[in-house]
Amino acid sequence: MTWRKRSNHDETPSPAGLTRGSCGCAADGQVTPGHDGRMGRFKGAMACLAVTGALLFAAPASAADPEPIKIGFSMELTGPFAVVGKTGLLAFKIWEEEVNAKGGLLGRPVKLVYYDDQSNPANVPGIYTKLIDIDKVDLLISSYGTNLTVPAMPVAIQHNRLFFGLFALAANDNFHYPKYFSMLPFGPTPVKTFAEGYFDLAAAQNPKPKTVAIVATDAEFQHKAAQSARDHAKRTGIEIVYDRAYPPSTVDFTPIINAIQAAHPDMVYVSTYPSDSVGFLRAVAEVGLDTKMLGGGLAGLQAAAVKMQLGEMANGIVNGDLWEPVPTMQFPGVMDFLKKYQERAPGEGIDLLGYFLPPFAYSELQVLGEAISQAKTLDNDKLAEYMHSHPFKTIEGEISFGPDGEWTKARPIWVQYHGIKGHGVEQFRGPGTVTILSPPEYKTGDMVYPYTKARGQ
Repeated sequence: MTWRKRSNHDETPSPAGLTRGSCGCAADGQVTPGHDGRMGRFKGAMACLAVTGALLFAAPASAADPEPIKIGFSMELTGPFAVVGKTGLLAFKIWEEEVNAKGGLLGRPVKLVYYDDQSNPANVPGIYTKLIDIDKVDLLISSYGTNLTVPAMPVAIQHNRLFFGLFALAANDNFHYPKYFSMLPFGPTPVKTFAEGYFDLAAAQNPKPKTVAIVATDAEFQHKAAQSARDHAKRTGIEIVYDRAYPPSTVDFTPIINAIQAAHPDMVYVSTYPSDSVGFLRAVAEVGLDTKMLGGGLAGLQAAAVKMQLGEMANGIVNGDLWEPVPTMQFPGVMDFLKKYQERAPGEGIDLLGYFLPPFAYSELQVLGEAISQAKTLDNDKLAEYMHSHPFKTIEGEISFGPDGEWTKARPIWVQYHGIKGHGVEQFRGPGTVTILSPPEYKTGDMVYPYTKARGQ
């Protein structure tokens, strides 16, 4: 039996990247001789044909595998915001795994495509351009926080893409982009709402504070938070005696604390990011601050990882929060999600409890997944139309979106920390070291006032 060399018509690459010469076939198309002459050549040929046939039959199945639905984003995996950003990534991964275990969406698996923005807003536009132009993602979601979300907005708008912001305060105020949506429970007027509860609590005290100091990081999110504080100071008749922004690179907060103390404010409103929150409160503990009420917008203090760093230094602080494990906030599914998160958090080296960002990050993808399933499309225009016109049930409760993509109903909570001893995590697992002060539907107790009294409890 004579075996002929393949013709030029067979010069296409072999399936699965195999080159000729596999299975005992020589590069010139001849069969490699066996130990027993012609019989060896026959056996070698049969083996080659068998494997080649199997590959040819397998190839159509591989080619028929559906392309994944790609969801693209940047995230703070390094830099000062990674302490929060990494928790959001784990929440996204849990959702991805659960959805794929159930067969994906529209008969296709989902795939997260993401890059580390290093907590640097300057990196964000380039990442989102790559996600759209190179990675060809189907949907865009944001990194954590206003300062990392706003730089991506022009890219999403230029490409006419749906964009979902994660904990971004009023990111759409200047754009009014109809395909933007926000996962942040400050309602249709987020800047107005942001400091409202803090000043309402202050105004209810007897005697009411007469003066306030406002201090904030010189960055997008904190500018908006500080403006909210100014507006509500005016509304409640509290005089502003100190109003300053500090550079994001600040590491020594002692001069700032001293300057605030020199103004002798009855209350202090602070708007920071997580690393600044720790530095600011450490400086307060070191040099002291004689004021009746302290807190407001200390970001990151809601996370167990940050409270563990601070220990007793967090006692007495009144701060905005978004979720606590009290019975009135245990929405369907949230505790099951947190159980999965907490099982994996130690191995990831991240916040052990996940009460701050993770439930909302998971809810964000719940919304997208439900919109895709119900609208039966990935068309960004049709998805945006669906999301504007339907409520969504998530592990953070039912959510609806208004014209600018904000929640139609505000739902922040205001809390006071107390009774913290040492740096162990277990004291933060339940509500024993936090009291919800407002709103009434979630309230668990009254504020201890003034701060000088509260921080000792």
